[in-house]
Amino acid sequence: MSLHYLPPVKPSAIALGTIFNHGVELAVLSPLFGQTYQRAKIANTKEEFIRSKEASGAAVAWGTSLVGSALQAYGVGALINATGTLSYKGAAYLGSLIFLATSAPTYLTQLFTEKRAADTVAVSVLAKVVETLGLSVFLTWWGTRTNHFE
Repeated sequence: MSLHYLPPVKPSAIALGTIFNHGVELAVLSPLFGQTYQRAKIANTKEEFIRSKEASGAAVAWGTSLVGSALQAYGVGALINATGTLSYKGAAYLGSLIFLATSAPTYLTQLFTEKRAADTVAVSVLAKVVETLGLSVFLTWWGTRTNHFE
């Protein structure tokens, strides 16, 4: 496979999209980091905390969230470019389609099959809507094309 088939996306759009998405992810993961911070304060030494399972788990969660955010920012930017989306309305439609294709089945399963609490699922849905619809509108506002004359 040649890299020529991957649509180009403006690097600043990928960077800002990564920050946008990572901020949303951190808001969702903040309870994990809050517990880890409390354990760090209780630990006797920094070395003791760094060797703990909580620190390594938090570092892995943060790292995978960052990489996932960057990949999602590129993917959404590439879709915006490939579809020729120029308006916020089009970006909102595209973000909604991304949400429906990637996340809606999971949330329906959580609600109706697994019988999870609706408020817990609603918070997760809201975060995912911001990640998909919000990211596509944000990237459309910033601009994703490397050459505006194409």
